[in-house]
Amino acid sequence: MALGALIAAYQEDDSGSLRALLPLAGRTLVEYQARCAAATGASPIVVIVDHVPTALTEAFARLRAEGILVTTVSDGNDAASRFEAGTRILQIADGIAPEIDELTRLIEIDEAAIATLPDDEEHEHYERIDSDSRWGGIALIDAATLGSTAAMLGDWDLQSTLLRRAVQAGARLVRLDGPGGGPLLAEKASDLGGFERRLLVASRGARRDMVARYLLPVIEEFATEQLMETKVRPEWLVDAALALTVGAAFAFTRGWLWPALAMLLLSMPLDLVAARLATLRLRPLALTLWSKRALWPAAGAALVALGWWSARHGSGGWGAIVAALAAAAFAQATRIERGGVDEPFRHWLFARRTAIVVAVPFAALGWWNVLLGGLALYAAASFFLVQHLRHRIARAA
Repeated sequence: MALGALIAAYQEDDSGSLRALLPLAGRTLVEYQARCAAATGASPIVVIVDHVPTALTEAFARLRAEGILVTTVSDGNDAASRFEAGTRILQIADGIAPEIDELTRLIEIDEAAIATLPDDEEHEHYERIDSDSRWGGIALIDAATLGSTAAMLGDWDLQSTLLRRAVQAGARLVRLDGPGGGPLLAEKASDLGGFERRLLVASRGARRDMVARYLLPVIEEFATEQLMETKVRPEWLVDAALALTVGAAFAFTRGWLWPALAMLLLSMPLDLVAARLATLRLRPLALTLWSKRALWPAAGAALVALGWWSARHGSGGWGAIVAALAAAAFAQATRIERGGVDEPFRHWLFARRTAIVVAVPFAALGWWNVLLGGLALYAAASFFLVQHLRHRIARAA
């Protein structure tokens, strides 16, 4: 059954501006709401608003640039006309910041449902349902309920009237008072501070190598906080990481060893920050993103380029290129052997970022040939360690 979304954006905050325009993770609350709806597969996404100020128009333009189409309406009848008969509608109240898993839990229910919170002091600003429950600001209704409510609405508030009609019709009440505390009702900008911090923490991806886990978190956190308020797209950061890596490979062939290493160092956090920005904007990087997939081969090319230069101009002779090729081959074999499984010691295995950091002290001493040999041994040890573990698991099974 089709799923749509109806978002209310007409109530004002303490400053007289729309609650929908409260800042959240570098964007606005309504953009977060629309991204959440889009992430659940809702289409169309309809926003009911009395008037559309410039800031709201800009927010919708940013959403369109990301491929999220939002339709604005000014009343209930217009809203009802945007949904086909039989459509399930995810209703998100004005000023509500839900967690994506809360929305997912709601839409998995096969009947009309209303998210509820305890009727206590903490939730006194939420709309009351009964003596035990307050409305969590999200609900699952159907197009027929929206249409009949709009037809008899008059001067009543649409979102509150929809809630009352759904309760009277026997909608299922779903308590959302888990660890996250349920959907947040924001009436002023300061209300969203803690929620934004939770989003930042939740955006941290799996740090699969030693450098990402121990050396880059501070840089990654700072860059994410700075860039989330900009128009920078996550894909651009991955493209930049690839461009720096390819540039490093070229620089190695020319003998510009330190500039090449500097470019590789600059490339290290970019894909991590990109992944976090994409998560914050609820648009995860596609697994098929070509620049993301090309980053590993480009790093291998940089390694081989260093070996080629050292073989021609250094003291390593043909052994340098052999060591570089061996390191690249063992590194790729390790990736294949792991098969996407995370070992307990995965942070210490050969990885792109780890190899770059390992190169720094050798480069400082001018030991480029020793570096190549060391990387070959490191990659080989990683391969045989993973292979041993995989075979032991296979025998145990």
